[in-house]
Amino acid sequence: MLALRLTRGARPAVQLRRLLVAAASAGTGFLLLGALGYALGHPETPGAAVLRLAWCLVPLAATVYFALAVARTDPGTRPRPGLSAVGLGPGRLMAVSALTTALSTTLGSLLALLVFLLLRGDLTGMPFDGAAAQFLAADQPLPVPGALILLSLVPALASTTVAVALRPREPRPTVRSPRAFGRFGAYGHSVSRETFGAYGRFGARLRGPARQQEAAAPTAPPPSAERTAAEAPATPAGAGAGAGALTGPPPPGEAPAGLPWGIAIVAVGLAVQAYAGRSVPVPAPTYLPVGAIAVLVGWILTALGLVLASPGLTHLCGRLLQSVRPGALRLLAGRGLMAEATRIGRPLGVVCAVASATYALTALYDGPAPSFGPLTTLGALVVTGCTVATLLTAADEVRQCRADTTAALLRLGAPATVLRGAAALRAAALLALFGPLTVAIANLAALPSAH
Repeated sequence: MLALRLTRGARPAVQLRRLLVAAASAGTGFLLLGALGYALGHPETPGAAVLRLAWCLVPLAATVYFALAVARTDPGTRPRPGLSAVGLGPGRLMAVSALTTALSTTLGSLLALLVFLLLRGDLTGMPFDGAAAQFLAADQPLPVPGALILLSLVPALASTTVAVALRPREPRPTVRSPRAFGRFGAYGHSVSRETFGAYGRFGARLRGPARQQEAAAPTAPPPSAERTAAEAPATPAGAGAGAGALTGPPPPGEAPAGLPWGIAIVAVGLAVQAYAGRSVPVPAPTYLPVGAIAVLVGWILTALGLVLASPGLTHLCGRLLQSVRPGALRLLAGRGLMAEATRIGRPLGVVCAVASATYALTALYDGPAPSFGPLTTLGALVVTGCTVATLLTAADEVRQCRADTTAALLRLGAPATVLRGAAALRAAALLALFGPLTVAIANLAALPSAH
């Protein structure tokens, strides 16, 4: 009952994100049922039906990724003190997140089935003067087991992905330093070498390693340190806290791995698309020629490479922002990008892949004008909407993670305009990097079809 109250008592923004997950699940489920209807209406071309079903993998992956992003930012299922005492530990909260995702996606699948049956005329009369009868196979009986299996794909994959990603992880055991022994088998970590008879000296074993090092260290600072302190400029007392907070944040960790592998996979994906573009033009998912499977594999590889390379590119963008004598604004923006490179970079890579694919299929198509049917338009809307919503959800997750740091900076006297300026500078830097990258990949992908 408490878990149900945590789910129902969420804020309106959280409920809106869950409804968006249900809408994305409904769109993906309708595309899967549309592929089933095409297979029923065209039994003589099973290859085209399989390719239509393969194209549904793209909106399916986008929907699952969006559901995972929404589950990560759900404040109702976040571990808090006191919940373990009432039986809601990390494992139970993970189960609540998976159950909430399953409910949202199941609601969308049921909505897709309802709309599909209405358009086929199974519930009432044929709507729209039978315009949907051609691609939904209204004259054929619907196989209920096959339809249920297709509709269960989104809830099963989304809930399983959430459960695996949010599972409680055991803390790694700390590496214990090897035990050191002093003379005569006594425990000790002293740096200096003990002479004979030092063990029996009065008070020698009462001082710890820190006291021994302090006793062995010189009491007076070296002349170079005194000269450096004397030459340093004086800092006003009131400006110490604010300047330290704005110009001295702790350096982030190492750069995310995967940038070289991502670049290599992008190159392989573009090569596959170039090989497929020699024989057939860039296809639209409505007609699906023979080379469409190669184009699909090429775009999947390109998207995977961009997802792997984008965290490293985001980290590099943050490092470039704070180069060449940075001020407080550039330092805050650069360190923020470097710290959140993985969390922001992956959704950016997906958006870059989707935008480059859309640009290549529409603006750079040199053949006859492609006719996008209703299912193709729905698939494009589902993929684009899921990727943009995932990016916005990841940005909200970053804002939640940086709430304590932002509050500390405001308490220290940092102006709110500086924080807003740093956020705007981060967005502008990412747009300046990923915008030309998207256009370049789209041009390289459409180059074989242009010739």
